[in-house]
Amino acid sequence: MDIWHSPPWLMTTTPTTESGPWVLTGVLLSLVVIYLTSKLGGELSKRLNLPPVLGELIGGVVVGISALHLLMFPENSAAATDSMIVRALQSLGNLDLETVTHIFQSQSEVISVLAELGVIVLLFEIGLESDLRELSKVGYQAAIVAVIGVAAPFILGTVGLVTIFHVSIIPAIFAGAALTATSIGITSKVLSELGHLKSTEGQIIVGAAVIDDVLGIIVLAVVASLAKTGEVDLLNVVYLIISASAFLLGAIFLGKFFNKSFVAIADKLQTRGALVIPAFIFALLMAVLANLIHLEAILGAFAAGLVLDETDKRKELDQQVVPIADILVPIFFVTVGAKADLGVLNPAIAENRAGLIIATFLIAVAIIGKVITGWGVFGKPGVNRLAIGIGMIPRGEVGLVFAGIGSASGVLDKPLEAAIIVMVILTTFLAPPLLQWALKGQETEVEVEEVSIPAENATLPVVE
Repeated sequence: MDIWHSPPWLMTTTPTTESGPWVLTGVLLSLVVIYLTSKLGGELSKRLNLPPVLGELIGGVVVGISALHLLMFPENSAAATDSMIVRALQSLGNLDLETVTHIFQSQSEVISVLAELGVIVLLFEIGLESDLRELSKVGYQAAIVAVIGVAAPFILGTVGLVTIFHVSIIPAIFAGAALTATSIGITSKVLSELGHLKSTEGQIIVGAAVIDDVLGIIVLAVVASLAKTGEVDLLNVVYLIISASAFLLGAIFLGKFFNKSFVAIADKLQTRGALVIPAFIFALLMAVLANLIHLEAILGAFAAGLVLDETDKRKELDQQVVPIADILVPIFFVTVGAKADLGVLNPAIAENRAGLIIATFLIAVAIIGKVITGWGVFGKPGVNRLAIGIGMIPRGEVGLVFAGIGSASGVLDKPLEAAIIVMVILTTFLAPPLLQWALKGQETEVEVEEVSIPAENATLPVVE
């Protein structure tokens, strides 16, 4: 009997090599859950006058490991049978444990990859919406904000953990490093939704978050070396600094020569996607290049957006990228929420109580260490320093990466790991409403397009 056309109730086992249709079904069901969650959460958040991205994050928490178990991931130490979607597939197909485990891992990997694509598209879109000339005007201000935003929480966190909680030096350094992160994806999305992405504050925050991301990668390389060998690989650190600087500056410099070629290619193409497909090819190639030199792929996508922002077809490209972002970006935000395990907030568990005490300290440092960055801005009278500082608060997926590496290396014990996760969760969820509050009453930046009147239609003033 052909297994593909057999009724599910006649199949007792399904070989792993033939589980493809079930993996696809799991992915499709996961996407249905993600899009429903994204839309319901976003709409509810909007009606409460909060940034829609907050609704997507909270919706992710509801369907994820913390509540309904619809969207689960192996990195949360979840088994296949913990996922309600996989259990439904198991019942439908009478599948054995080995097969459902394979389906769960494959399905989770596909959703994770789509989420990564989502944040790449988001940063490409943010790059397109940013003005390189305006960004360059606040470049040194953004650099100061980023350096303070890395140094202050790192020093305060590390020293505080060692002196107050008597944590060993290497775990303390690791926790301090987790405090340095800033989630550019979450902050930039909120700024865009509030109409402040092109404001002075928005440009400083985005620029600082990009630099912060680069500094965060360097810090991560340092602490990862410490975790493995107990000493820092200076050559690797120097390599990262040089490659990151060369990549960002080189991308902007080469963009001046690339823009005319890009427009010429787009003009010659005659099929659908003549503009958006070449743009995405460029963005993905830049993301690949960033990955190859051990930077974040999202930095490559952001740089590509900045470059193409200078072309004559920017407005047209902006409009064509939006529907693609609408499809892929919600996967990223709902997934971030789904992976947030609020179980670490349960004080009934003994090791959580120790973690919550440390978490209280880390949260205070995480907020203060970033808020003070706004006062590093000078020469900008009238700038909203509080908004800049709050915009740097969310740790998001970047902070979870630090926690994950620390846990995998065995450097972090359970209370400290739980404390870092609590800090990441709360800073991620607090930042959007706080940023909205800080920017309340401040005028949004609206682009005004010039309207040209043909000479033959121009009306001359009447002289009496």
